[in-house]
Amino acid sequence: MKYLILDVDGTLTNSKKELTDKTYEALMDIQEKGHKIIIASGRPTPGVKWIVDKLKLREYGGYVLCFNGAKVIDLKNDKIIYQNIFPRECIAPLYEYAVKNDMGMITYEGDTVIHGTRPDDYMRFEARLNFMELRQVDNFPDYITFDVNKCLFTASPDVAPELEKEMAAMYEGKLSIYRSEEFFIEAMPLGVDKAASLDKLFSAIGVNVADTVACGDGFNDMSMIKYANVGVCMKNGQQVVKEAADYVTEKTNDEDGLVEVIDKFILG
Repeated sequence: MKYLILDVDGTLTNSKKELTDKTYEALMDIQEKGHKIIIASGRPTPGVKWIVDKLKLREYGGYVLCFNGAKVIDLKNDKIIYQNIFPRECIAPLYEYAVKNDMGMITYEGDTVIHGTRPDDYMRFEARLNFMELRQVDNFPDYITFDVNKCLFTASPDVAPELEKEMAAMYEGKLSIYRSEEFFIEAMPLGVDKAASLDKLFSAIGVNVADTVACGDGFNDMSMIKYANVGVCMKNGQQVVKEAADYVTEKTNDEDGLVEVIDKFILG
């Protein structure tokens, strides 16, 4: 039995955010043969529900890492195996920083994306992508009286890299901060990344890393690509991620690149 770990955007889905028939059929086939699928995404839980349902991951005993691994769910048993809560004392200073630098700041409440800064197209994209409502709240830092797993910051791609570096330096030793898209900066509880959460999952369920293949394309996939026995970057992936991978696909996510991975490393 092998465990295929999949990022969603840019890996599992194509540029239209769709799961193609060919990739879908290949994934259903390997599950029928007894292999397991783990979805590992920066998306919130509601944003991966349609994938869980379509691939019948509950029935086949799959797993989900959402919020970049801040929450790990055993789908068959509907059980949270692990979660890490965002430190609430960081929310107010981060909000002030976002306002000062004309960034957007959002987090998640149930099926809603909430924000206190002025709305922008990147926020709207995040809400639409995850089938969630976008709602503005007053006094954002005071409003967050509940546990959250991550905060997401929006910034134009030309300034996001510098802001990411500055934020990472400011919160070194307190938070994990990195970009997941050119315009998204993720702020996570310290030590949260896809590899760390996979390690906790595998320890809990007794999986040998030698039986794992991880596929991704973005900055936030690098840790799991390095961690898995076989780390794969899609042809459409970021150059730095390709350099970290054991294998780069010959086809993109728009050309069913995952089928190539399945044939070579799961069935081969």
